[in-house]
Amino acid sequence: MAIPQEIIKTKRNGKPLSHAEIRQFVQGLTDDSFSDSQAAALAMAIYLNGMAVSEIVELTLAMRDSGTVLNWQGRLNGPVVDKHSTGGVGDKVTLMLAPMVAACGAFMPSIAGRGLGHTGGTVDKLESIPGYSCTQSLSRIEQLLPQLGCVIVGQSSELAPADRRLYGIRDVTATVESIPLITASILSKKLSEGLDALVMDVKVGNGAIMATAEDASALATSIVNTATGAGVATRALITDMNQILGSTAGNALEVIETLDYLSGKYREPRLHQLTLELGANMLMLGGLHSDKAAAINALEHSLSSGKAAEIFSKMVAELGGPADLLEKPQQYLASAPVVQDIIAPQSGYLSYNNTVGLGMAVVRLGGGRSHPSQQIDPAVGFSDILSNGSKVQQGDRLATVHAASTEAAAIACQEYLAALTVTPENAERLPLVHHTIG
Repeated sequence: MAIPQEIIKTKRNGKPLSHAEIRQFVQGLTDDSFSDSQAAALAMAIYLNGMAVSEIVELTLAMRDSGTVLNWQGRLNGPVVDKHSTGGVGDKVTLMLAPMVAACGAFMPSIAGRGLGHTGGTVDKLESIPGYSCTQSLSRIEQLLPQLGCVIVGQSSELAPADRRLYGIRDVTATVESIPLITASILSKKLSEGLDALVMDVKVGNGAIMATAEDASALATSIVNTATGAGVATRALITDMNQILGSTAGNALEVIETLDYLSGKYREPRLHQLTLELGANMLMLGGLHSDKAAAINALEHSLSSGKAAEIFSKMVAELGGPADLLEKPQQYLASAPVVQDIIAPQSGYLSYNNTVGLGMAVVRLGGGRSHPSQQIDPAVGFSDILSNGSKVQQGDRLATVHAASTEAAAIACQEYLAALTVTPENAERLPLVHHTIG
């Protein structure tokens, strides 16, 4: 068995780590035989020198195996699928997609995260529903998934504990942006769900962690190659995050948009297109449909029949929320005391140039966190958001801000306007789905 500094030296010198060395490192993360400084040194060596696909596969599997791995063998009558987004602003797709794919015969045990920085977290959105508990034991997840078809909960200390320690070290040592480490972090948690298929939504643009198509493609390729190497059918869609997804940003506001989407009251076109694209790929990879048109038809039917809405309602009730949330959202979801329209300063075509700034405006309103222990205000954010390319007249409403005070609303209005331009000509837009890998 090598000592930690020999393993660090190997990667520092740009050489590949053996499977045994990688397993020893991960074991060291869980039993503290690697100190924080040694783990940080190896993380930096990986950041600087990279890893081959075979190394990333081994790191991913070792981190997955550092905790419990769910096993659905012989317990479900359909494929186990999930999707993961690399994060953006207003991304509430998991909330509608989970019950939709469940209505189509798949099973989706989604272990979701909280928001940090400019990206909103699925757990924070769900916890804006009174009583909804994202903290569930693995045995409870194993009990509920066969009944409901989908379960959306928070991360468990039982799943991939090595990743939790390594992420904490990366966060304070400037090694977060390493593609091998991002890949292993995402997949160690996702593969611990016992998946048959995974669809990745890799965001690119001025509201994404990956700002360029090249960076997004590199991450998507790494994830697809690694997950496939680990035995899980995986596909990545590179999707546009140059504007807020949907018409809301903010926790309770995004839950309301989800309920409107599931009930058919309103489906914002880009959000609907992306949900169908991701869902169709999940159903095809899971073997439920062989062609995209049939998969999309099945997803559309899950909405029009009311089955997806019914599954979502059952999941909310089983996890502690109100059984009649879909019928009476205003009775349960928090609303902000100050609601103010954001007005177009001139006529022209709308173009967002700083979607990260809009995400940070939600954080400053109180709807997100600048550090992990911070409490959030579920009621605040933006609604009625106009999309890129919208033609507006001076004085038209661009969006509505929901705030805890008039002062906070005024600052948010300024930040919103600073993140966009109104131009005489409508700029050419990139497609919602840039391309697909895998």
